[in-house]
Amino acid sequence: MVERVIAACDGAAKGNPGPAAWAYVVADSAGAPQRWQAGPLGHSTNNVGELTALRELLAATDPAVPLEVRLDSTYTRDAVTKWLVAWKRNGWKTAAGKPVANRELIQEIDAHLEGRDVTFVYVPAHRVDGDPLNAIADKAASDAARTQEAAGGTAADLPVPAPAPSTAPRTGRTSSPSTPKRTSSAGSRTLSARYPGTCPCTRPYAKGDKITKVGSTWGHPECAGAHA
Repeated sequence: MVERVIAACDGAAKGNPGPAAWAYVVADSAGAPQRWQAGPLGHSTNNVGELTALRELLAATDPAVPLEVRLDSTYTRDAVTKWLVAWKRNGWKTAAGKPVANRELIQEIDAHLEGRDVTFVYVPAHRVDGDPLNAIADKAASDAARTQEAAGGTAADLPVPAPAPSTAPRTGRTSSPSTPKRTSSAGSRTLSARYPGTCPCTRPYAKGDKITKVGSTWGHPECAGAHA
């Protein structure tokens, strides 16, 4: 019986959109990292980074071996496990009749998944007790986004994740971290975030980043279509 391979993939964009990259780490069946890879994407978005990371991971692993993919992007997970069938049935349109964002990448992922045994496991990002493979992939993607240089290696030279930030609440100002500040003309639905926050895709946005309504909360404008 062939043992399942465990892997993690992640994407990053400094500014979202901004300098972006993808990364993955492949482990053995016990979760011990064996190899990793990261690559730059120029100026792009977190979602493109996340999808590219999954595509590259699938392309770099044996399709005959069962694969467990750990990822912190609910957008990527839901795109390939929940929404894909309906998008294909609707001619690659969302439920609102809009073109599916990042269609080409999702179609490539769909082709790689054909006939494979792949399980997707969501893991929260940036947690002290978080998934170690996700932390490595996150660090590799972040470094590649910053340097815009490809990198890779084995267990001997894994990227070393920075310690996860404390989740203790700050004292003083108590306004919601995602409360937006309107900076565009009246009637515009795109705002600049007054404080950092987290999009429903699980990726953060920084103070001053453009955000819009994504479902019942705020997030990246490119994620709005996925929740339409």
